[in-house]
Amino acid sequence: MHTAITQLLDSANQIILGKPHKIRLAVCCLLARGHLLIEDLPGVGKTTLAFTLAKLLGMQYQRIQFTSDMLPADILGASIFDGESHQFTFHRGAIFNQMVLADEINRATPKTQSALLEAMEEHQVTIEGKTYLLPEPFFVIATQNPSFQIGTFPLPESQLDRFLMRIELGYPDYAAERALLMGESRHDLIAALPAKVSHEQLLAMQAAVTKVHCSSALLDYCQALVNYTRESTEFSCGLSPRGSLALLRAAKAWAFMDERDAVIPEDLQAVLAAVAGHRLRAGAVDSEAIVAPLLTKVAIK
Repeated sequence: MHTAITQLLDSANQIILGKPHKIRLAVCCLLARGHLLIEDLPGVGKTTLAFTLAKLLGMQYQRIQFTSDMLPADILGASIFDGESHQFTFHRGAIFNQMVLADEINRATPKTQSALLEAMEEHQVTIEGKTYLLPEPFFVIATQNPSFQIGTFPLPESQLDRFLMRIELGYPDYAAERALLMGESRHDLIAALPAKVSHEQLLAMQAAVTKVHCSSALLDYCQALVNYTRESTEFSCGLSPRGSLALLRAAKAWAFMDERDAVIPEDLQAVLAAVAGHRLRAGAVDSEAIVAPLLTKVAIK
């Protein structure tokens, strides 16, 4: 399984240049059965990363372009009257795919954004009193533009909390951008990508992540990090129990990717910014800056 992960990361790094840590976080998020939010300026590769992961994982994939006039039924589906059978037939929406790209999610209204809440948390949707299960694995990658840009609706805390991780790609460095300028089209490269991980392998990896061991001392450190966010005046609100569970799940996945069967404090530290940054209210915008006090003021037990 770890050979497949290595091949997956290597192939992704050939498409998204100069961002190995961000790609590793994205794969970690998927292995932990989480959803990923990518927040950054237009044109830095958010959508390209989603396409790349979908192709390498061989997942059934659908992109939804969010706009201000979009309705929940555009995502979930709707019942349409069939004139021949004289019955309403449910037509499934784009949410019924293994991987869904919610592109520019904060350009849709809060009502439309909320259509994803049940799907992301419970892997099902309820429409007209009937519940429909979503495929497994089910993974949402949402991109959003900075809130200062025109035509955006901020994601509420309840929506943000559904995302296991938030990452920012940022501008490429000089060498990576030069290689990008001199290389082939990213779209052509993605189209030629073979799947590196099968459906069965992915499910087996996700199951293996849950079996990674966490010692009592490690749980003490995890709880100390979480409690600091709740008690410190540096944050207006601390991590919720869902946030602490997300931190532990992500740390397990990070340890698994490093071929270890037990979590160490460095695993928690590696994923902390991506997991906690969007859940904490602080003056800093950058996730690394938001969680910096946790890494310096909370001792490893």
